[in-house]
Amino acid sequence: MSLLVVGLSHRSAPVSVLERASLNAEEQVGLLHDTVAAEPAAEAALLATCNRIELYADVDKFHAGVAELSTLLARHCGVGLDELTPYLYVHYEDRAVHHLFSVACGLDSMVVGEGQILGQIKDSLGRAQEQRTAGRLLNELFQQALRVGKRAHSETGIDRAGQSLVTFGLEQLAAGGAVEKWAEGRTALVIGAGSMSSLAAATLARAGVAEVVVANRTFERAERLARILMEGDDTDVLARAVPMDAVPAELTRADVAVSCTGATGVVLTAESIAAAVRGRTGEPVTEVGDDRRPAHGTEGRRTPARADVRETPLPPTGVGTDEDCPLDLTGTGFSVHGEAAVAGMDAATLEQHAAWVDKGTAVRVVEDARRGAEADAELISALAATAATVGRIPERRKPEPVEIPRPEPVLFLLDLAMPRDVDAAVHRLAGVRLVDIESLAEASADAPMASDVDLVRRIVADEVAAFGAAQRAAHITPTVVALRSMAADVVAGEIARLEGRLPGLDDKHRAEITQTVRRVVDKLLHAPTVRVKQLAAEPGGAGYADALRTLFDLDAGTADSVAAAGGAQNAQNAKNSEKTSKNRGPA
Repeated sequence: MSLLVVGLSHRSAPVSVLERASLNAEEQVGLLHDTVAAEPAAEAALLATCNRIELYADVDKFHAGVAELSTLLARHCGVGLDELTPYLYVHYEDRAVHHLFSVACGLDSMVVGEGQILGQIKDSLGRAQEQRTAGRLLNELFQQALRVGKRAHSETGIDRAGQSLVTFGLEQLAAGGAVEKWAEGRTALVIGAGSMSSLAAATLARAGVAEVVVANRTFERAERLARILMEGDDTDVLARAVPMDAVPAELTRADVAVSCTGATGVVLTAESIAAAVRGRTGEPVTEVGDDRRPAHGTEGRRTPARADVRETPLPPTGVGTDEDCPLDLTGTGFSVHGEAAVAGMDAATLEQHAAWVDKGTAVRVVEDARRGAEADAELISALAATAATVGRIPERRKPEPVEIPRPEPVLFLLDLAMPRDVDAAVHRLAGVRLVDIESLAEASADAPMASDVDLVRRIVADEVAAFGAAQRAAHITPTVVALRSMAADVVAGEIARLEGRLPGLDDKHRAEITQTVRRVVDKLLHAPTVRVKQLAAEPGGAGYADALRTLFDLDAGTADSVAAAGGAQNAQNAKNSEKTSKNRGPA
């Protein structure tokens, strides 16, 4: 059996596809059970976060496994397989291990180094254990991924390379300024009371907001979060809970709103946000260009969704209307087919079409019947001078983009949900600054990387090699156990035969003979079994177990029963370990 992962993330798919492919809790459970029910897969675990969906499985056939997992993902996500396939990635065996360890260390996160992914991996393992879809391989893999992630955070400064998604989002709302200065004295509305919303509320409280209002569909959970904020020792923030139907009224009071719910549809529409801004300012809300350019010096990465451009006027002209004229100077502007179209053209031909380009301006040539060689040279020189001045004769005059100044926002929105909670049309509303998963993805593309990232990559590489060696060694252990069991049976049988031939053998001599025979067998088996474990731990060593079974004519069923018993015990040990050593990071 071999490890396979099929998935998509913010690195492979646009936010719109991730949004459509998101799975609720019931759909995740259904996907797990359908995966283990499929022929190629024996185990399954699902890592589903706001910016990734990855299905891990222990499969016996690579191609059949890829086809089956891809089909199941598409079916449960409700996205056609043909549409989903271009965004899927596949990792197999050691590459799959390397991918999960990198994810656990935050190297594959939207914000490099963020630690929330550890809680999400822990939840994924817990879900697979609860549904009994994780066996020995996935239990050991996910447990080791958690240990590798914690090691990366404790032994390196990877935390300095990035922040949590919440902190990064607040920095974007602050437009690159200090979050504490931006948040001081503001009123914050937090919609949702899950792990991400709780983290957002706590972060805002520590940043210095004056009040946090928590809204949630389950009012008791909102009250609990508000009480935790009020009782915290590191803040003196005021906090209160409200029902979800109070959100429109609270939006007219709030300066900043953070939304992260499990809703499958939009929670805050453009109309509701416009009404909130109108309630604050008393003026109608207009639409401006969709300005989602991130802070931190990344201006210019996104062009506005609306065509807010100003045309540069061009002089009208009626020349160049001949059918075969290479200089098309018709319409409201002009375009020239390029230097190649006029290269080698003599002055008479240019004069026939009665135009040339002089620094981007169409100029009519004064007809001169007395024009001779000197005039010809003058025309050609003028054309050459123009090409030399502008570098080339432009094919068309492009409109120049013009920045449309936006008014200062009166309402800041941070949408951390997937699928989105806030209507994307809010980006076009004046007086509102919206940061969502899509704009965070663009901003993080240019975020600085810490030097500690290289250290984490080395840790991941070492841990992948160690995990692979341990798995390959574990693969041969049942065969070695079966070999020693067979040897013990042979010794017991021969001692029984000896007792039949020597019935008068006393207990002392019988014990001495038995011990001697066992020592001989152990010494004969010691070197081969130690060496075969070493060889099996190396890359390509998986075949040594089969060779050992063949050489000693071992019953394959015996080795499989040993492996199954060991796998069940390992799974139980992993589950017990999960209960006793819980990850304290945000889920």
